[in-house]
Amino acid sequence: MPTMQKSGKILVASQHYLPDPSTTAVYMAAIAEALAIDNQVVVLSGSPGSTSKAGEDRTKPTVIEIKNWTPQKDALVRRAISISLLALRMFFSTLMLARRNDIVFCVTTPFTLPYAVIFAARLRGAATALLIYDLYPEALERAELINPRSLTARLMRLANAVLFRSLDAIITIGRDVEALLLAYKGVTQKKITFIPNWTLLPVGYRELTPDNRFRAGRHSQLIVGLSGTLGFTHSPRTVFEAARLLKEDKDIHLILSGWGIGWKQLCELQASDRLDNITLLDPVPQAELVEFLSSADVWVIPYRRNIAGVSVPSRLYNLLAIGRAIIVAAESYSEAALVITEENIGWVVPPEDPRQLADAIRLAASDRAATIQKGRRAAEAAKHYSPNAAMARYRQVLLKLR
Repeated sequence: MPTMQKSGKILVASQHYLPDPSTTAVYMAAIAEALAIDNQVVVLSGSPGSTSKAGEDRTKPTVIEIKNWTPQKDALVRRAISISLLALRMFFSTLMLARRNDIVFCVTTPFTLPYAVIFAARLRGAATALLIYDLYPEALERAELINPRSLTARLMRLANAVLFRSLDAIITIGRDVEALLLAYKGVTQKKITFIPNWTLLPVGYRELTPDNRFRAGRHSQLIVGLSGTLGFTHSPRTVFEAARLLKEDKDIHLILSGWGIGWKQLCELQASDRLDNITLLDPVPQAELVEFLSSADVWVIPYRRNIAGVSVPSRLYNLLAIGRAIIVAAESYSEAALVITEENIGWVVPPEDPRQLADAIRLAASDRAATIQKGRRAAEAAKHYSPNAAMARYRQVLLKLR
């Protein structure tokens, strides 16, 4: 495998980096470390405690912590100020560190970051690559937080058009993103590379066992799980209303856990109606995640409508690794739905349709053996999403920029 010119380095800009426990931090650290094996890599991190110490292993990235303030996710005004300040600091740091022979690699978290970092890289004449996790303003429009015809949306699309044309490479983690990118004038397929995320848990089918404490004596029931961040692009109400339709099905129970604005909505709905077929759990620690994910027979990923291409399907891969059937409520052409259909490991239902979601859950309960087989196929499918395969593709794309 060819190596990069010694005179050039790879500058990685990300708000999230280890020891931050977020999925984005884990993925970005893995990418940076893979690139650093035989290249000089410098990471600009917005995560506290991420700075690397002098004299550490030279095959590891050098991490420079950029001062960052992170308000609660529901404090929208303060978060807007915070991500703007972070982008400004990243701009000056990139401007100071980037050189003509370098490659500057950035992620769209937060959405303000790429504009600042890529602009600074271009001023320095460095090559540029962007990893798209969430696409704005499209994500805000689909979540009905801004009007597509608003001045904010128009300005963001104008900024995107300039940004995307200036990039040397764009990496997506979903095939459904490409159509949205190609809608921008000057963006071509040649510039776009699809590299899916990978599993963060050991791959292998986990047997359903009666001693799993998260099943809480419900081994005879079909357990439906929901876990992870529930943000603006998700529809937890769909799951709750499906549970309402299933309340007379005594052989079905839902275990729901998570965080974010959608989780607050779920808690409020349950506090109001008190459905007996729902159990709400606090977020599960990482050390207990495998047991928790193994506790359900089938997992639900509920998106809002029109979210294809603008939301990260990262939780999907850990569900594959555990070996569980999955119900995705999303458009059929979304990345998560494509994986479910191609691998025959679950069901795809229309988004924000509680009745069809309830019907899919009943179908999973009606043939437990078939549901288990879907889970076994999911564990096999997980082998297609290995970190080694992803790292090879990241190296290939970035090396090509030389």
